Amino acid sequence: MIIDEKTSKILSNLRSKNPEIVLDAIEKIRESGNGSILTDIIELLHDNDNIEIQKSVLNLLSELKDKESIPVLITAIKNDKYTNERKDLVACCWQNGLSYNEYLPLFIDMVINEEFQCAFEAFTVIENMYGKIEDEVIEKEILKIENGLNNSDLQKGYLLNGLLAIIRDIPEKQEFSD
Repeated sequence: MIIDEKTSKILSNLRSKNPEIVLDAIEKIRESGNGSILTDIIELLHDNDNIEIQKSVLNLLSELKDKESIPVLITAIKNDKYTNERKDLVACCWQNGLSYNEYLPLFIDMVINEEFQCAFEAFTVIENMYGKIEDEVIEKEILKIENGLNNSDLQKGYLLNGLLAIIRDIPEKQEFSD
């Protein structure tokens, strides 16, 4: 990937030790919509323990509107390196309003296998999903949910039963838009 001078400067500022410079760089990304450095933004979330910077990064991720950013976010969610950030990254998926329908199996696995807070965020992604999902995929996921119910506690059982109620009715088009 060829990086222009402006992007190079933003990347450099993201790595600054000065929180003000980092926050300013995040704001510039928000304004310019430069998705090519999304991986660097997620890395910043992981490496930085400044609460204000973390909030700013999560706000940016929850406002994404470019569907090209979806695979980058999904890769980070799947990466064990970002286990501590996973719940927040998953929350950004439903908050940004993009369609994650092709990743339905991943989010169902998360409802079944992750701790409750992360499972709840994954449930919310599915609840807000839209787009065509093949019947074979739905049927396979229903079996997975039913099997997950056999080993779930009360809270997870509630989420899994909720999935069974909504999974066949995922709309093909986004019902609400802002």
